[in-house]
This record gives sequence, structure tokens and C-alpha cells, in this order.
Amino acid sequence: MEKITLPNTDLVVSRIIAGCMGLGGGWKKDGVLGSALLREAQDFIARALDLGINFFDHADIYAWGRAEEIFGRALASSPGLRSKMVIQTKCGICWADDPPGSPHRFDFSKAHILETVESSLNRLHTDYIDVLLLHRPDVLWEGEEIAEAFALLKASGKVRHFGVSNQNRGMMEYLQSFLPDPLVANQLQMSLLHHDFAEVGISFNQNAADYPQGWEGVLEYCRLKGVALQAWSPLDKGILAAEDLSSLAPAQKRTAELLRSLACDHGTTVEAVSLAWLLRHPVKIMPVLGTSRPERLEACSAAVDVSLSREEWYSLFEAARGRDVP
Repeated sequence: MEKITLPNTDLVVSRIIAGCMGLGGGWKKDGVLGSALLREAQDFIARALDLGINFFDHADIYAWGRAEEIFGRALASSPGLRSKMVIQTKCGICWADDPPGSPHRFDFSKAHILETVESSLNRLHTDYIDVLLLHRPDVLWEGEEIAEAFALLKASGKVRHFGVSNQNRGMMEYLQSFLPDPLVANQLQMSLLHHDFAEVGISFNQNAADYPQGWEGVLEYCRLKGVALQAWSPLDKGILAAEDLSSLAPAQKRTAELLRSLACDHGTTVEAVSLAWLLRHPVKIMPVLGTSRPERLEACSAAVDVSLSREEWYSLFEAARGRDVP
């Protein structure tokens, strides 16, 4: 597994990130954590580490907190395991009716950030979080409050580095203006089927009706400032790897067929080629896998060994966008 030093940190991490959203038994609010779910988490962690994947991504809301909890139980059951990994989690999304009568909302207040981190630390059975991301932008955010929260968390040793998720260039620049330390990551939806990050680079000045507003300068800013770009849902929930392609839209079907052809040419999996398409970008995108199944981790980890040519990359891009590049 390819390892890189996360920009602006001393963290040596795998290029592919193991997403932990699938742990903890799913999104049922009142789920129970039993021995089977603990074994699942233990097997997931063990297989990831065996494959060289040492970067694990969480969020306080995943499985209503149970994803962090079962992961933490796995850590507690194996002393020394924590030192072998880098843990990232996210905060800022608040469920509707929690507390009763409240709406679904986002909260980047100082109090909420500090409270959420304490809860995540307790669930994860760890003394520190390597990277904390603000999950989805809070319209009411105050840069000063966020900076105060970050300063307290860093001074206490509870969080080592900070980043964001789902933020555009202006948002990153605004927040960074309040912070003494650089933001180290931005997690965005990027994939063959969600390719606005690439589309913005070719449709500018083309009078394109579907020009991806909001993506202007995001990749360039991150490259200049050393902000690692992480891709959530990089495989689009397995749509392009499905056995039956009959229900896919024409562009999706052509993309899936091309992926199969390239997988055959490279002697690898469809998932590996899909992820290699992201890895090929010079911004060094880091895919966050959504699977909790060890065998799927293995199929995806092969992506780091796939080197797509420029022609193969553009062929996939053209197929995914459903028309020729300008």
C-alpha cells in the first residue's frame, strides 16, 4: 500500500482510507452492539492493517455513534492497536428531534465542537484524535468560535490536526484566516459519476450549461496550501461494479463497460480501476472506502498498483460525462 505524509503534519498514512460508516449495525437508531458486530469490527481493522491501510475515517453520527463505539471496543480488546493507526473523525451534523422537537441542523459552535469531541474520544476509547473534520458547513458559523475550540483541543492534546468536509475554496479561506495552523484536509464527494472536480477544469469558458458552480479554484487552492483532498463515496455505492447493468443510464452503462475492459487489460478489479482514476489526478486524491467487508477492502486496495495512461483516464472521463470533452 502506498504511504504518504499527510501535508502539514507528521502523519504517515495510507493513500486509501478505510471508512468506518458501515460498522455498528447500520442506521437504525436503537441498534444493539453485540459480539457479532465486535467481531466484524475486529476483522475489518485487522484486514485493513494487513493490506497496509492505516488511516480510519469516522464521524460522530455514523450508526448513531455506534460505529465509533464498536471500533473503540475493538481497540480496547487489543492493547497496542491504537499506535498502529491514524484516526480521523468528524463533527457538526445534528439529527432532527435530538433533543425532541429540534430540526435537522449543523452546529459549528464552540460548545458543540468540544462536547462532540469528548463523546467521540469516550466512544473510541482513545486519548486523542489525529484529525478532526468539520462535517458539513454550518450557515451560522463564527470563525472566532471555531478557532477557540480548535485551540483548546490542540492545547489539551485531544486533537492533533484539523480539517473540513464539503467546503468550497471561499469557506476554506475564511476559516483558515482565523487559524494559526493549516487545515490539513477537505473531504468531498468525488468519483467517476460525481466528476465536477474534473469538469470545472474543462468546461470553463465553454458556455457550458452544467458548469459546476462552487468548484472554482478548489483543487488549485488545496494544491497550493497542502490541503489533502479526500473523496467520499468514491465508488458511488457500487453502481458501476454491479453484475446487472441493464438498469443503468446510457453514460453509466458505457462507463461500467469500459471499466470492465480496463480491469481485464490491467488484470485487476473494476473497483481498483475506478479508484485508480481518482488516484491518477496530481492533486493526490485519497479515496475513503465505504465498505466494512474485508474482501471488498482487498479488491479496492489493488488500486494503488494500477497506473492509468492519460488516454485511459480521459476515456473514462468522457464515458462518465456522456459526451466528448470540448
